Amino acid sequence: MAIGDIIVGVDIGTSKVSTVVGEVNNFNQIEIICMTKYKCKGIKKGKIIDDDEVAMAIAKTINDAEEEANLRINSAYVTIPGKYVTIVQNSIVKDIKDKFAGISVRDVNSGLMVAKDIDLPENKTIIDIVPENFILEDGQVVLDPVGSFSSSFTLNAEIIIADKGYVKQLHQIFKKAELEIDGIVPNALAQRNLILDNNELNDNIMILDIGAGNTDIGIFEGNRFIYTNTIPLGGDNITNDIAVVLDISLEEADKLKKQYGLALKSFIDNDNDIILNTCNGVSKTRNIKSSELIEIIEARIEEIFSLVNKDIISQGIKAKINNVILTGQGITNISKSDVAGKIALNIPVKMSTGRLISTVKPSFRTAYSLVRYIAARPFAKSVSSNIDTVLEENVFKMLIDRIKEFFYS
Repeated sequence: MAIGDIIVGVDIGTSKVSTVVGEVNNFNQIEIICMTKYKCKGIKKGKIIDDDEVAMAIAKTINDAEEEANLRINSAYVTIPGKYVTIVQNSIVKDIKDKFAGISVRDVNSGLMVAKDIDLPENKTIIDIVPENFILEDGQVVLDPVGSFSSSFTLNAEIIIADKGYVKQLHQIFKKAELEIDGIVPNALAQRNLILDNNELNDNIMILDIGAGNTDIGIFEGNRFIYTNTIPLGGDNITNDIAVVLDISLEEADKLKKQYGLALKSFIDNDNDIILNTCNGVSKTRNIKSSELIEIIEARIEEIFSLVNKDIISQGIKAKINNVILTGQGITNISKSDVAGKIALNIPVKMSTGRLISTVKPSFRTAYSLVRYIAARPFAKSVSSNIDTVLEENVFKMLIDRIKEFFYS
């Protein structure tokens, strides 16, 4: 990345679209310029069911960002749910013409292009190549071989492929929003460096991002990204369960979930009375015990973890996971979710304690982590989105406004 690069990240969630605009500062760190979001009902169970609705939400967040940042945004990076992604491991050997000149960035980029030359099913397309490590001719393993003296290197990389139909749909939606797509990145891959602590980055970890309508799975063996998928259940399902079972409004159900959120009935201290105020039927109010509410929450959380467990067992990768890290707005406010996860998965589970996770609001974390991931991409000369600075007419308008302010204030 280069100082001054401006990166725009868009996250299409199940309940909203979030956009983060960041700039690479003099310390090669991301400085947030602005963050915007807009509600979106165009996603259901992880599928885009209304292209126009999603395009409108994206355009709204971009327009708001342009006004706030005083920029013209022409392109952006975007996240993709795990259900549309497959990861292929590939290794290639790259010969270096002049051993004594040292390995160059050009040599590495040439190796990456060779690594992406794999047989693809007709319905798949490559969206990213993630270099895992490089092995020099003397057997030394390095993350960055540039400048090393070696007549060859072996590149181990993850080739990220996605459903061609979904990628095409994304491009069509962005075109409606008058944007180009700079790149497409899996949710879990983008979030890894934000969610995990330093000691967790080298561990065999499963990230579970439980959002409003989806639970995204991301599994890493140290630096290696080995699996991702999406379970079409999240926090909104818990809210809906409460509303249906107790026969109350979704608004009251969501309020109760946040107020009494507990994942396991066995941890109740006092089984208090709760007054329901939006009951359907003759009587508008009704009393229940808090244990009745917690029982509803517990059942759905147990189902989410059970489906995750079933998925990783069927993939034959459960034994590789040492720890599970929980994140996402659908679960973080429900106490003892980590304990419920440990019981269901029989693997240590904890809420994310990544040192950077508290620096940005929960609704913007995925979009922000996307911007950080792009900014940290190795061997890229520039990662900037297509940005225009303030147009001359805008400068003129600002000048006139300031003159008016001077004379008429």
